[in-house]
Amino acid sequence: MKVKQLVSDLQDYYLLSVQGLLGMVRRPFYFKDAIFQMEYAGAGSLVIVFIVNLFVGMALSLQLSAELSSLGMKMYIGMIVGISVVRELGPVVTALVFTGRVGAGMASELGSMVLGHQVDMIRVFGFDPVKKLVTPRIVGSLIMLPALTVIGVAVSLLGGYYIAVFVGHQSAAVYWTSIRNILTMENVLAGAIKPFVFGVIISTICCYMGLSTKGGSVGLRRSTTTAVVLSIVMIIISDFMLTRVLLYLLGFSV
Repeated sequence: MKVKQLVSDLQDYYLLSVQGLLGMVRRPFYFKDAIFQMEYAGAGSLVIVFIVNLFVGMALSLQLSAELSSLGMKMYIGMIVGISVVRELGPVVTALVFTGRVGAGMASELGSMVLGHQVDMIRVFGFDPVKKLVTPRIVGSLIMLPALTVIGVAVSLLGGYYIAVFVGHQSAAVYWTSIRNILTMENVLAGAIKPFVFGVIISTICCYMGLSTKGGSVGLRRSTTTAVVLSIVMIIISDFMLTRVLLYLLGFSV
């Protein structure tokens, strides 16, 4: 019975995701709703993304400074920080922060609308709930998560620079030269693809769990928690899978 329910849930999630994605190219277009979601997802998350990525870059650079100093390899701090942040830490950390703030908000908001019968009212007035509610949230995530990732990566590199230069006493020219050298097409492409995939994962999972809410306030708490946990797990899993595929396609031997 549990297997049957799982298959049914996966089917419903797949159909919701496909309909939500196709809604981006089908009329009518709810531009105001999409802009509102972009503002909520982007501007509202900017401060926390800035703070988290800053200290991630500083912590990484501090640990590397301590370890590499004893080996006489401090000149590699910039290279390691750059590759780690651009390819992995920047996209993943920003996506996790995005999930905690925006994803949870999506699930709880849609769940409240379901419990308040507002979704049923949308159907009564002849609107498609997926087109009206899900598609703008997917659009907002697809646009704002990559933008936040770029900001997060830049802030992490600045945090790494501060620790490497002012704490580890490394040359600023050496640090930024290392960063410039690792900004190759392969590394930038690997870091640029992931936020789009993460944006789809977060928005579709959280919207599905929100629209599946039932059982009053306890059910709302359960659906919101499940949405965040599933999103985090899928981000980590998809990050590994994307990294493996991109390393293969870009010709890196492992």
